[in-house]
Amino acid sequence: MFRFTSPPMPHYITSGEDTYAAGGKHPGRASIGVFDLLAVTRGALYLEEDGVPLTVSANQFAILRPDRAHKTAIPCQEETHFYWLHFQTLGSWSVVAEREPHMSPPITDPYPQIETFAFHVPRFGELLAREGVYERLQNLLQLHADFHAAARFRQQTLLLELLLQLQEEGSSAATAKDPQLTLADEAAAFLRRHYREQLSYKELSDQLHFHANYIALCMKKAFGCTPQDYLTRYRIEQAKQLLIHTSEPIGKIAEETGFQTFPYFVRCFSKHTGARPKEFRLRYR
Repeated sequence: MFRFTSPPMPHYITSGEDTYAAGGKHPGRASIGVFDLLAVTRGALYLEEDGVPLTVSANQFAILRPDRAHKTAIPCQEETHFYWLHFQTLGSWSVVAEREPHMSPPITDPYPQIETFAFHVPRFGELLAREGVYERLQNLLQLHADFHAAARFRQQTLLLELLLQLQEEGSSAATAKDPQLTLADEAAAFLRRHYREQLSYKELSDQLHFHANYIALCMKKAFGCTPQDYLTRYRIEQAKQLLIHTSEPIGKIAEETGFQTFPYFVRCFSKHTGARPKEFRLRYR
């Protein structure tokens, strides 16, 4: 799967649709500098990416890398219709075997530090809710004839909606195959909902009906940290928002974000951000 760190978000460049007769071939290209999303509605494309075979059949999709060569492996065996879409990102991206936790970058600018996140899009898969995908791709084509800024804005929005759908469908398939990821997501959601409260491993265990040690194992696999570390990091992110966007006293912010004492809040905040809360507020307001 592709792992994108955002912002900046991936951006739409152009798209189209093609129908190949039997014997048709997809053009060969090398390092075209954009991601190439292919969604086949009927027939099949038989491709290679750097010599690795890739068959994209009806109601399947594939995303080809911007830095690799791809070409037709064998011609189409029947009439084949497909949509294609080119997009790129100015942010970092990589190819990973499984979902990886996102680590906040060092403090240089408060907004990337607070807002940056990672999302994962499969490189290949079934289009489970294919009608929504095809509708968005058709809408993108229709917007080509509209030269207003609003149309360009809508194209970017449609791309993000499309990538979000592929991510969610890929995540559903991954978690269905791996119950540990499902449990980790449930634990993380519970911690985010109750981060203002004083939580214990026993409460987490009672809520999810699994032993605390097993929950910790699952969260380390999914997020690279224990439930307590996850909770602390989430509380600090909420505290950063309040420090920048409100004038609330720092002691009140510590209380509102679930820290038991003010000195403990200052220690945790300094450890994770490299700055004391007051210093952080003065620097970024």
